[in-house]
Amino acid sequence: MAKAKTKAEIRKEAGKNPVFGYLQKLGQQFMLPISILPVAGILLGVGSSFTNPAVIEMYNLQGILNDGTFLYGVLSILADAGDIIFSHLGLLFGISVAFGMAKSEQGTAALSAIIGYFVMYATLTSTINNFRDVEALSEIQGLITPYLGFDQTMNLGVLGGILLGIIVSILHNKYYQIDLPEALSFFGGTHFIPIVSSLAAIVMGIVMAFVWPLISAAFSSLGGLIAGMGIFGIFLYAYIYRALIPLGLHHVFYLPFWQTAIGGTAVVNGETVVGAQNIVFAQLAAGVPIDAHAAAHFAYMFPVMLFGLPAACTALYRKAHPERKDDAKGFYISSGLTSFMTGITEPIEFAFVFASPGLYYGLHCVMYGISAVLVYLFGAGVGLTFSGGVIDFILYGILPGNPITSWIPVLLLGLVYAVLYYLLFTWGVDKFDWKVPGREEAVDEEAVFSDASYDDLTEKEQRAYRIVSGLGGTDNLDTLSNCATRLRVTVKDGELVDEALLKSTGSAATVVNGSNVQVVYGPSVGNVKTSVDGLINEGKAPKHGLDKSEAAEIQADEAETTTDAQNSDDVSDDSQLVEIYAPARGQVIPLSAVNDAVFSEGLMGEGFAVHPEGHEVVSPLAGEVMMVMDSKHALGIRTEEGLEILVHMGIDTVELNGEGFDVKVSQGDKIAVGDPIADMDIDFIQKKGKATDIVVVVTNTGDVVDKVMIEGGQDANLGDKIGDIAVK
Repeated sequence: MAKAKTKAEIRKEAGKNPVFGYLQKLGQQFMLPISILPVAGILLGVGSSFTNPAVIEMYNLQGILNDGTFLYGVLSILADAGDIIFSHLGLLFGISVAFGMAKSEQGTAALSAIIGYFVMYATLTSTINNFRDVEALSEIQGLITPYLGFDQTMNLGVLGGILLGIIVSILHNKYYQIDLPEALSFFGGTHFIPIVSSLAAIVMGIVMAFVWPLISAAFSSLGGLIAGMGIFGIFLYAYIYRALIPLGLHHVFYLPFWQTAIGGTAVVNGETVVGAQNIVFAQLAAGVPIDAHAAAHFAYMFPVMLFGLPAACTALYRKAHPERKDDAKGFYISSGLTSFMTGITEPIEFAFVFASPGLYYGLHCVMYGISAVLVYLFGAGVGLTFSGGVIDFILYGILPGNPITSWIPVLLLGLVYAVLYYLLFTWGVDKFDWKVPGREEAVDEEAVFSDASYDDLTEKEQRAYRIVSGLGGTDNLDTLSNCATRLRVTVKDGELVDEALLKSTGSAATVVNGSNVQVVYGPSVGNVKTSVDGLINEGKAPKHGLDKSEAAEIQADEAETTTDAQNSDDVSDDSQLVEIYAPARGQVIPLSAVNDAVFSEGLMGEGFAVHPEGHEVVSPLAGEVMMVMDSKHALGIRTEEGLEILVHMGIDTVELNGEGFDVKVSQGDKIAVGDPIADMDIDFIQKKGKATDIVVVVTNTGDVVDKVMIEGGQDANLGDKIGDIAVK
């Protein structure tokens, strides 16, 4: 058969490599959590600024903004609503990465990331408290903190969430179709992913308990060195502070400057004050000019946050690809507005730090450092409590007056920064083609993941490839779902379905009715659908069905020697008889009377059906529950004798999505004959136009059954014996 281009050929043509493709796809996953940050930033900025005790006391607003007043309560709600997003960015990024990087079954990956995140922090916290000296670690300011309901832990920030999300996605893509031994089969497939993710999270939590404090201590100690470097130290302070934000380590770096003697000492109203932030607010309260050295730890933010980044947003929007401008417009407007109003820059910074690290660390952080040096040389004294937005600039710069804060030079520098940021970002996009929002290249799934050659696919992928081919290719597919025993497919052209090719994939039969197709696989159909979904999502599935020569070639390659089951009217002497009982009260009917070709023609195996007269459904044999469909209309039972029994309640009732059924058992339950397994709402099911026949079939008939001996037409009560099954 003709072979498509290989990964290497595709990458060569596109000028890509696998690492770049992976990182580009990874960067795209950050946009979902980033998209909520502008709104969260405005809520947090407005709420926090006006409920800050320093603001209330400085401007004598106790009458309307004291704790307990209506306005204070409203603003607190806004602050809390915004803060919950920023406080849990690590979790949001972890979920987004795991979901977006999963090849299939993305919901399982997302749930596994949530579970893994909590397990990681539980492990981290426990390791700290059991194997580390918490008091010694607490000496590193900002390291030991309450987070996620844990009292003494370490906030790993966005970096921790991203690392966990990557690990979960790798494990998910490797193991989401894993087959385990029969005794452990319940834990196979997608059930395995949260388990292995939790184990990986335990390892990560233990490692971080020892590694993260070392990194934090290094940056905390760096502050002491920087404090004695003069103007160059001021540049390094601003640069490093901004550089650490994506890593979540900025708190351990800046807090010593803000709250200890590393940030300076001053005598205000006869009292010695230590720490840059404490000095600024003591001098504001005293009404004396602000010390420029202390304020240099804050004032440098305003030129960038008020002017630089909004101008950068404008430049990046103008440089967005024409077809992407409408999509990018809202993001850049909201991000620029959030930076200007509140000084919260994460929406725009997180958007380009991962897409273009050179832009962030080579230009943006440098501009912060230059701003810090200039505001210090200009003698600016504008402080802040929350961030460098217009609210804090007005409260702590303009309102106290220029003689105290020297805010005018900050404003003039900001205007210069607006021009510089616009020109530099415009030049950088043209020169380096930065892949910022609005300029990303669509990730070519084949270039990242796909080998389009059939021979290079795994055995499971080859089977899925043949299934898609047999259905006419992805271009012929409209919908793909499954019930308890069969794939249910809607195609554009039923004549393109190749029943012979589907037969080679292990299907018992294919029923084509116009554009509606049913491919019977039995209880294993869930894994079949997962494989097909994965192949399609990875871009490996064929767009068109195979021609006859290609199909014949594949079928010949996949043909296996099979032995037909021996059919005999007589039961062999060494057969074991297994009694079978009525699953419901009503009339027993042969399968041939069931209005479903898959059952009536015996394609699923031998068995019987019951016209139920009551709502109760009980187990017809003793055994273990193998599976329960999400739609609740069917379940599987395995007996000690090796019989695999399907109890299918109603015909086409998968379409009811669980309505009308109350299942009493779960996968893995041990059940005896007559144990309740479900309730059926007969009236509801009939009103929905569905038949209520309860079908019982032995899905592995050819392997273990000599003969099913059940007389049709008899009336039975719950748990009555209605016949025997002769087991080989």
